[in-house]
Amino acid sequence: MKDIKKILEERILVLDGAMGTMLQRHKFTEEDFRGERFKDWPVSVQGNNDLLSITQPEAIKEVHRLYFEAGADIVETNTFSGTKIAMADYEMEDLVYELNYQSAKIAKEVADEFTKKEPHKPRFVAGSIGPTNRTASMSPDVNDPGFRAVSFDELRVAYRQQVEALIDGGSDILLVETIFDTLNAKAALFAIEEVKDERSIEIPIMVSGTITDASGRTLSGQTAEAFLISVSHIPMLSIGFNCALGANQLTPHLEVLSKKATFATSAHPNAGLPNAFGEYDETPEQMADQIKEYMDKTLVNIIGGCCGTTPEHIKAIAELAKKYKPRVVGVQV
Repeated sequence: MKDIKKILEERILVLDGAMGTMLQRHKFTEEDFRGERFKDWPVSVQGNNDLLSITQPEAIKEVHRLYFEAGADIVETNTFSGTKIAMADYEMEDLVYELNYQSAKIAKEVADEFTKKEPHKPRFVAGSIGPTNRTASMSPDVNDPGFRAVSFDELRVAYRQQVEALIDGGSDILLVETIFDTLNAKAALFAIEEVKDERSIEIPIMVSGTITDASGRTLSGQTAEAFLISVSHIPMLSIGFNCALGANQLTPHLEVLSKKATFATSAHPNAGLPNAFGEYDETPEQMADQIKEYMDKTLVNIIGGCCGTTPEHIKAIAELAKKYKPRVVGVQV
């Protein structure tokens, strides 16, 4: 298969859209989440989307298929919460390896199916590594600023287990995403480097942070440039932003990355900001219209969607991306 770095020089690559948004369409019940295997599980598992890779694999395959059909080059594995730290909520820490392995395997099967049909357009699988539900650099207790709910080492060990399973399942890329605390991301990146060294392998790494408010900072207080600098010691395929904001609000932060980064840049914004019911109203046309600004300014090499985006959104974005040249990687403006 053609090297992804080479493809990035030729065209803008398209990432998939939201997994959760698509799964909500099924209106899965507690019983659907449990399946036969977990029917007697002691706690509620509804909402544990990662578990569906085991109990509803066909539904997950179908989501990947729809995104590839819409024009995506890369799909993300269904593993956003695939660490023992996040799985503790469901008392499923012991299932972490299997969840990640199966999710990667499912995505890879669909990717191979499409690559075989269209060899000129190889499809890739990005192992999704979420931020966990804890922060290493901030206290969750306002009365005890020195307290930490998780240590760097606990994160490193948890991420390592996820990384090994994602690689074993067939991921082509590892995507450390929705980073709101850079220390968490550093633990994930450290774990990836450990696994790479031990196995004597190379695997491309995508890093994607999230700007949480109008101040233009991550939750742990970094500006776009500070975020870039603090992770740049790691050899990366790309750096970018996703989630939290819609496409419009992300533009100035992508401009900073595009100007300063010496590797590819990526963006997968939400379909606008959520309404009062937590739903996303931005249509595929509206979103593509905003993303056109990224293309006009040659800010990105990889583009996709986050919360609220569907195959229809990705199709509109993919059609747009075809008309533009990618940002030149390795050149600082």
